[in-house]
Amino acid sequence: MSILRPAATMVVGFTLLLGLAMPAAFTSLAWVVLPAESGGSLIERDGRVAGSALIGQNFASGRYFHPRPSATTAPDPQDRTETVNAPYNAAASATSQRAPSSQALLDTVKERVAEAGPAPVPADVVTASGSGLDPDISPENAARQVARVAQARGLPEDRVRAVLAENTTAPLLGFFGPARVNVLRLNLALDGTH
Repeated sequence: MSILRPAATMVVGFTLLLGLAMPAAFTSLAWVVLPAESGGSLIERDGRVAGSALIGQNFASGRYFHPRPSATTAPDPQDRTETVNAPYNAAASATSQRAPSSQALLDTVKERVAEAGPAPVPADVVTASGSGLDPDISPENAARQVARVAQARGLPEDRVRAVLAENTTAPLLGFFGPARVNVLRLNLALDGTH
């Protein structure tokens, strides 16, 4: 019985320290040091949240740059034992779980390559990301969409290319990671272009 009391005290003490105090301290520090990131990297437009810079959205209109394909699904409303495609469903972040040798995956990629136009086709035009929610595309992917977006918006291609260049993020320190374009930020910038 004499061992139980110190053991219980240690469990309660460490629960309070590691389960409450430490998370509260780190969360508070994050709010101070990285306020936008700790709040979900939300992007606002006209005082309303347009989305998160970290979660892709399914832009389908010709007026907008399109994200890379998404493999996320949702329960089928007609049959809860089945799923249906639900691009950029943040509640179901996942890849298709198809192996590189999967015939269904190969057929899907072949279809996307045929629709994509002339080669070479950037990989992010025809393949989904691991999470299915990737908010960024490659500058090469975006460049392939300039003519369509310019025509749909009635803007000169040079103006759309300039907005694209302004919204292209270079690799960190010039060499860590690839250059990328956040699709939501780019599309919002285009909406503000006249």
